[in-house]
Amino acid sequence: MPVMDLFDLTGKTAIVTGGGRGLGAQIAEGFAEAGANVVLCSRKVEACQEVAGKLEAKGVKTLALACDVTNPADVKNVVEKTVETFGTIDILVNNSGASWGAPVSEMPLEAWNKVMAVNVTGTFLMSQAVGEVMISHNSGKIINIASVAGLGGIDPQLMDAIGYNTSKGAVITFTKDLAAKWGHHNINVNAIAPGFFPTKMSKDVMKHGEKGLLARTPLNRFGTDEDLKGAALFLAAKASDYVTGDVVMVDGGMHAM
Repeated sequence: MPVMDLFDLTGKTAIVTGGGRGLGAQIAEGFAEAGANVVLCSRKVEACQEVAGKLEAKGVKTLALACDVTNPADVKNVVEKTVETFGTIDILVNNSGASWGAPVSEMPLEAWNKVMAVNVTGTFLMSQAVGEVMISHNSGKIINIASVAGLGGIDPQLMDAIGYNTSKGAVITFTKDLAAKWGHHNINVNAIAPGFFPTKMSKDVMKHGEKGLLARTPLNRFGTDEDLKGAALFLAAKASDYVTGDVVMVDGGMHAM
């Protein structure tokens, strides 16, 4: 098979949660450029509709749906509408996320619960529902968006968000265990651990700790609108058929420091 065919997603269908902005929109764009039909879902459906319109200009089909990933009814609706429209689900990107910055001693329980519900429970619910479809077809690619923040401790002067960091560590372990559980169904489960990208959720943290964060990043820059596309496409495409349970760090080398 020609090497470029290993990255062709023509005819595939992908769901990207939190696809209306930031990293989700970037990943969705990469998939569309590779030929995939893309389903975008988030609580703010208007943002998904805007991105969907841009993707359709690339010649693919899209679907924009409202979805709170912590709500099983919403998750079920997204899966049912996707199958109804496209016949199957080949790729799932669990990108929806939440964060809350506060010292540990001041972290409100409701904030902790919200972060865990979106980042961990939402990833579980979407994987569970989409997994039923993938298992029935004995094929699928699940990509969970973790973070370098989930790899270990971070100086609170740079990032003081213990709920977010803990949740992303949980996503990494979830990824590895689900890969072990569903490998015999020919479902690949991997994660991407981005470093710092200037998204709506992270821009305040980046502004606050810019100097320190860059000092810990060997490439000496933050992520751009293009830096996540390649890694996501690799994990979604045939090129990664023998890769599962892995975590791809896209962080400018921060994890190596």
